[in-house]
Amino acid sequence: MSSSSQFAEYIPLAEKACDFLTASPDPFHAVHNCVQKLKAAGFVGLDSTEPLTGKLQPGGKYYYIVEHSTLVAFAVGPKCSIDTTNGSTIISSFGFHMIGGHTDSPNLKIKPKSKRTASGCILLGVECYGGGLWHTWFDRDLSVSGRVLVQQRQQQPNNDNDNTSKPLLFAKTEQRLVNLKDPIARISTLCIHLQSPEERQGFTVNKENHTSPIIATESIRSKENNAAKEKLEQDAESQLNGNTSKWREAQEPLLLDAIAEKLGVDKEEIVDFELNLYDTQPASLGGITKEFLYSARLDNLATVFCAMESLVQYTTGTDSTFSESADVSLAVVFDHEEVGSVSAQGAGSPVMSSAVERIAAALNGGSVNPDVYNACIRKSFILSIDQAHAIHPNYASKHEAQHAPKLNSGIVIKTNNNQRYATTGITGFVVRELGRIAAVPVQEFVVRNDCPCGSTIGPTVSANTGIRVVDAGMPQLSMHSCREVMGIVDLTHGVNIFKAFYNHFRDLDDSLSKQIDSQ
Repeated sequence: MSSSSQFAEYIPLAEKACDFLTASPDPFHAVHNCVQKLKAAGFVGLDSTEPLTGKLQPGGKYYYIVEHSTLVAFAVGPKCSIDTTNGSTIISSFGFHMIGGHTDSPNLKIKPKSKRTASGCILLGVECYGGGLWHTWFDRDLSVSGRVLVQQRQQQPNNDNDNTSKPLLFAKTEQRLVNLKDPIARISTLCIHLQSPEERQGFTVNKENHTSPIIATESIRSKENNAAKEKLEQDAESQLNGNTSKWREAQEPLLLDAIAEKLGVDKEEIVDFELNLYDTQPASLGGITKEFLYSARLDNLATVFCAMESLVQYTTGTDSTFSESADVSLAVVFDHEEVGSVSAQGAGSPVMSSAVERIAAALNGGSVNPDVYNACIRKSFILSIDQAHAIHPNYASKHEAQHAPKLNSGIVIKTNNNQRYATTGITGFVVRELGRIAAVPVQEFVVRNDCPCGSTIGPTVSANTGIRVVDAGMPQLSMHSCREVMGIVDLTHGVNIFKAFYNHFRDLDDSLSKQIDSQ
């Protein structure tokens, strides 16, 4: 009997998670990969810039994207019905069961002016995004991924009698995903021999001076190559407007060359980008019994993976209650959580509240009585899911002794009475009941009184929507490191409790008294 046999049943799901994590080095790729999974499961894509009215049907499965880094996926229960009692049209027995997470993670973003040289080396200018453990990014083999704007320049004649041409006033601009994949960059540590005694005591990172990755040496730029490049750039200038030309001049040519080659376009067609660095080491199973998942971006792509997996299984599984559902089940994953959620596609935006409002209106012919809509809100619930802090065996004193979650030991409810988390007595109880129903162990986390407490999208979406929220997540170590770790059993726990939420929340909520008795 092998030492890993006790975890054998959890490995297939964990290996799927590894594939997703490795293929999702940034929010754009994460959303793209989620969309591919949803399409394969029969979900229909919607254009969020167009009205949803007339496009939604009971039993339908849909998704739409916001800025390509935020995703709204939902399934309308087949029993979701329209009641025309007394001549008025209202939605009957309707609520929203939502899982919320985020697609972003701390990383190094390439600056708008990426070109940088120093001491004979070619570097990239980068900005630290979020609260990363930046020392963990040193001595890692890094690559670049993200979104690129490609503008195919077309010409039009000046007039009918003139064979000369001029650039179109507006040229078609496409958004393209790019992933260079090869390890093209590295942030090297300073050798110990050149460090002072004080520097050897602790690794202190100056985020501006120390985090620029080296991608080449300046010796690669021979005079011959420079002359050829200058000639090509001069030839291209006649086709470019001044602003685009200035933007390109500020970019590292080697980076533009690599992107152009990867996308199969001319370098002059690249007009902007949103790129980040990532560690090229793929996600993998680890530990002597293969009970751990080692990966970048577990916070919070592990949640994204489990949310999509559970929504697909809920709408396609033979043991699902979806066919009897009268509610709408959603999974909404946002960008920009790591920097406060205040953006057009963050949790602080109207994305979730407008999704609820638009879906409700579309199912009711284009409008919903405000009173009925607010009744629907009172029947709704949000699982705000973000990775949780497992107790670290080498730093056990950092946890409050009675609230110290362990790896591979179940979902964690996160509570903070100062509203850094949105959990209440009622919403925490709901998760414990779901755990009982799904046979998923539930753990508790409260930060020590003498430690600061992080936050999640929970308080934000609760305030924006007025919907009940619980903050919970799967436990992990090394949060915000370039490389993190969690237990593979907890992945299965996550999928199972999310499915239980979709399957059983309505009955569970109906069994919960909405009144409070006085003594």
